[in-house]
Formats: sequence, C-alpha cells, structure tokens
Amino acid sequence: MSNKWKIITELLLVVCLVLMTTVVGCQGSDGKTDKPSSAEDQPQEIDTSDFVEIVWYHLGDPPTNDQLDLAAEEWNKILKEKVNASLTIKFIEWADYLTKYNLLLSSGEVFDMINTASDWLDMWPNAAKGAFKDITDLLPVYAPVTWSEVPQEHWDQCKFNGKIITIPEDQYTQWINHGFFYRGDWAKEFGITEPIRDWDTLGEYLQKCKDIKEVIPYDVAGSKASELLDYWMASYTDSVCLEIPGNLFYSESYDDLYTVYSPLMEPVLLEMAKKMKEWGDAGYWRTDVLNYTGDTREALKAGQTGLDGHHTQTYSGLRVEMDEKQSGSELQMFPVHLQGGKNLIEMSITHGAQSVAASSENPERALMVYDLMRNDETLYRLLNYGREGVNYIIKDGKRVRPEGFDETEHSFFSNFWGGRMDKHEIPTDRTYDKIGELYTEYDKVKKPYPYAGFVFDRTPVESELSALNDVKMRHIPPLAFGKAGDPEAAVQKFQKELKTAGYDKVLDEIQRQINEWKESKQK
Repeated sequence: MSNKWKIITELLLVVCLVLMTTVVGCQGSDGKTDKPSSAEDQPQEIDTSDFVEIVWYHLGDPPTNDQLDLAAEEWNKILKEKVNASLTIKFIEWADYLTKYNLLLSSGEVFDMINTASDWLDMWPNAAKGAFKDITDLLPVYAPVTWSEVPQEHWDQCKFNGKIITIPEDQYTQWINHGFFYRGDWAKEFGITEPIRDWDTLGEYLQKCKDIKEVIPYDVAGSKASELLDYWMASYTDSVCLEIPGNLFYSESYDDLYTVYSPLMEPVLLEMAKKMKEWGDAGYWRTDVLNYTGDTREALKAGQTGLDGHHTQTYSGLRVEMDEKQSGSELQMFPVHLQGGKNLIEMSITHGAQSVAASSENPERALMVYDLMRNDETLYRLLNYGREGVNYIIKDGKRVRPEGFDETEHSFFSNFWGGRMDKHEIPTDRTYDKIGELYTEYDKVKKPYPYAGFVFDRTPVESELSALNDVKMRHIPPLAFGKAGDPEAAVQKFQKELKTAGYDKVLDEIQRQINEWKESKQK
C-alpha cells in the first residue's frame, strides 16, 4: 500500500508542476495574460495531409479577362507546397452589393473567408447573427505572423462579445473620405480658377457644363441617392456618422461625440431637398435619374459628363486614367468634408477587414492561407498585382506597364483588401504623382477615429431600425434628386414616417448605449 500511495503522490506532484509551468508561461511579468509573440509558442506540427480548396469572397465586379486565373495558377503552386491548399476567389458584384452580401452570409453557403467592414458592410450586425467564426484561439496557431504583428489594442477593436471575429487592415495607409471629381480644364475654361470647395461653386460648374459643353453635367445613377445625402451632411454639418446600419444617426460634432441625433430630422435636410430640386429642374442629371443605371465613371472617361464621385483612393488612380483618355482634363477632387473642415475623420482599422465565415469547414487552413497571402511577399504580389513581366514590371522602384501591355487583355484585378500591408506595397505610376498635395490639406484638419471599441447592439430595436431604413430607402432617392414634388411637404412626410417607424425609440437606445460606453471608458 505504501508503495502505491508513494507512486500516486509523485504523479500528483508532476501534474502540479506541469500546471504551474503552463500558467507562468502564459503570463507576463505583471501577471496578465499576454498573446504569444510568435509561432514558436504554439504546437509545431499542424496536420495538412488532406488537400483543401479555400474560397474567399471579395467585393467587386469580377474581371473580364483571364489574368486573375493565370495568377491563381501561380499562387496555388506555392500554396500547395507550403500548406497543401489552393485559393479560389469569388466576387460579390457592386450592384446592390449590401443586399447580396447579407444574403450570402445568411444563406448557409459553404465558403471560407470574406471581406467585411464595420462602417459600410454591416460587420457588427452580421457578427451578432453568428455569420463569422470566433478565431481568437485559432489566430496564434494558424496565422502566427499576422497575430504577432497586429497590436493587442487593434485586436481588441476586432472583438464581438469578447471574441475576435475579424482581422483588421491596420497596416495599410489610405484615405477613403469621399467627394466629387470634376474636370479641371473645364472649370478653368468656365472661369473657376480656384479648387472647388463648396456646393455653390460646384453648381456654377455644373451649369456651365450644361450650357457650354452640352453634356449631362452629372450623369448619375439613381442608386447614388444615399451617397449624395451623405455628401451633403458631410459638408453642411459638423457631425460624425455613427457605425449604425442606415447612416441615420450621428454625433453632434467631434467636440460633442456623445450626443446622438439625426440630421435627417433637422432643417439641413430641407435645405438639401430645396437645392437638389433646383439642380434637378436645371437639368444637371437625367429626368429619369431614379431609374437610370448607367456608369457615371465611364461617361466621365468618355468626355460625356462633367462629374463623378467616390473616395480619395479612387481619385488618385482615376486622375492618371483621365490624363490618358481625356488628355489635358486635369481631373480635380472636391472632398466634401473640406467645406466645413470639422469632421474629416481618419479611417477606422475595421473599414476593411477579413473574416472567417461561420460556414467554413476548414477555418484553420483558411487562416494559414490568409497568413501567407498577407505576409509572403511573392504571394502578396501575385494576389495584388498579378504576374511580374505580364501585368507589371518594376522600373526605378515603381510598378509600370510592360511593353506591349494591352489594357483589355493584360489588366489585373483581384480587389484584395482586408490584408494589404504598406511594407509590401510597390508604388505605381498609375497613382497621381501630386496626390500628396491633397493629403497635406487633409492633414491640416483630420481627426482621429473616435469610436474604436463601440459596438452597437441592435437587438432591442431590430424591427424599428429595419423600419427606419425602409422609410429612408423610399423617400431619399426622390428627395436627393429633386423628384419629390414640393420639398417642404416631402420632407415633412418623410420625417413624420420616421417618427411613426420608431425614430425616438431607436435614438433613445443608441444614446443609452453611447452613455454606457462613455462611462466604461472613464473607469
């Protein structure tokens, strides 16, 4: 008996020592649990004996040539060797993209990874519905490079209910603030010699486009109504839009970030409705604009319209295209936030992110592939730029088009984001070489993103939020394009329907959660 108890006692001591070593090894010097610093802290043997196909969904229209497929052949050779997997990219097209995106996530379709964003792709609502896998414990093991390079405070911004559900694009520099693109050569011809920085001057430009150039000044599609509304609010309020689906609710200003309201319930909306009716009556867009689905950018490139709109990153490349297709056009940008200059906000790190789908059958391998595509320079270039020598060459430190390059045949497009890295980027001659002048303007007024860590729980007002968005989608297109009849009557009807749909209840709930978040930050 004594020998038996002696053996048991020794075994218990061994177990205790192992447990103590494990606890100590997982704690920092202050006793708090730290994340592992590298893959060396993780099990070294990962079973990749079974070959798997990893499917990613990207946002964007699919390419019309075979260059992505040819690049995929190259990266899949490397992935086969490294992790015994292949990567296939599928696309969610831009037309009605949000509806398609949310339907895909709720469909149960089996795929592995998908772009997401907290400010424009319903990341938090989809996380609440269980659309994304919890990757907290998987990241250190299967994406060790990404895990170690993303700071802990950034991982904290990627958590839903305490679990990491996405990977941030936090090491890539870009400006995604929006504005209008207009022809600088035409503006000068019209006597507008200073950069356009307000809507009144923009209206003068559009009138001259109609009178002198005899084109539809802004040949815009009806689907851009909400964008036009956002532009107006960026210019005529100091407000900061909250990351709540529908873009209905804002803070009063950067100096008052915790008071919630909606400019759609304020006189600023009537001011917009009146101005847009003036513009519509003046013929600045098609009479059937609400039903028009054409491509404004292609019309701009063809010299058939004088205005387009999107963000600064788009402008930096479009300027080069316009210099080629409309020589001397000197495309300019009116960044709408610069009219007031008090609400130009730096980008959230979850504006572009990458999540593992809840339906993924191979989340471990998906993260291994992602880790390579984000951090392996060869794979990064294949995914972002295509094949060197065919889709690009490097000359004097810049990506340029090879001799014999044909845009239709050789252009490359993957629309990869959610993992771009400044350290792997190669400058391109396809970016406007004076874009820095615009960045200098931004630097004078920019403000840090203020809502990192705030996740709105829409559960208490789910039905009311849905009803509010339905009301908005019915009323804003005719209001934004001056097709709603008398502006005052139309705005009053819209605001009344918002009230009926539950505006006050939603406002109170958002304010309550903002107050709680503010208090939690002060503890």
